[in-house]
Amino acid sequence: MFSLDGYKAALVNGGVVRRADRGVLAVAGADRAAWLQGLLTNDIGSLKEGESRYAAYLTPQGRMISDMNVIERGGRILLDVPEPLAASLRDRLDGLIFSEDVQVTNESATLWVWTVLSNDRLEDVIGETLPAELTALTPVEFDTFEVMRIERGVPRFLADMDEETIPLEAGIEDRAISFTKGCYVGQEVIVRVTTRGGGRVAKKLVRWVADASAEIVPLRDATIFSFDPSTSLRAGREIGRVTSAAFSPTIDRVVGLGYVHRDFIAAGTEITVVWNAARVKAVVQ
Repeated sequence: MFSLDGYKAALVNGGVVRRADRGVLAVAGADRAAWLQGLLTNDIGSLKEGESRYAAYLTPQGRMISDMNVIERGGRILLDVPEPLAASLRDRLDGLIFSEDVQVTNESATLWVWTVLSNDRLEDVIGETLPAELTALTPVEFDTFEVMRIERGVPRFLADMDEETIPLEAGIEDRAISFTKGCYVGQEVIVRVTTRGGGRVAKKLVRWVADASAEIVPLRDATIFSFDPSTSLRAGREIGRVTSAAFSPTIDRVVGLGYVHRDFIAAGTEITVVWNAARVKAVVQ
């Protein structure tokens, strides 16, 4: 449940949320880093003890199987992954071990994930209990975290990204992909789009802000249309869909994330969000 008091306190003092929607896999063995280096999009081979790196695991066609935070800790690499996918990911990864000294286990029952909310970032930490240095932060519920995440335009897997998403569409390449490391699964597609295609994809995830007339938060998959200036009652062509939306107490507006056609991603582009009988003007930010 969303808490306005918790929201305000987290903005001032920082907050922390227990992420029941995230699970933890552990990768052990002498070859763990080199093995993951050939699978994931980011540079895992250079991780040092205690370091964390965001990455994606892709199909050969460049679509996302999962996102994950990758943490080197105590002789193991911990993978912070979507909880509904943890068991199947463990089995899938285990099936890719041949002669390597690697063992993959599902530690979701004993290791928990928390997300730390500060003014400029969201950062995940993993442990059996909440680290003592974080106990002074304001505990917030998941619904409150979701509002803060959407306000900041941060996509969440299984909400704003799924198995059909190419990382370039979600705009996570700056933090999830290394363009200097060696080969990984799906790299050929990513390189082809970025080098030959100039990074152009058919659709992109954008953050949008509704105008003051919006009184209801649109549902997931609400349709996004290009704005038709000729009338306030009729939208233009269909250009995308909403993935997440919430009411932002900070700006007193409905905000959201959604995929739109690449011709409509520029900041300031006017759009119309349509769900049920409601039509609301919004601006891409």
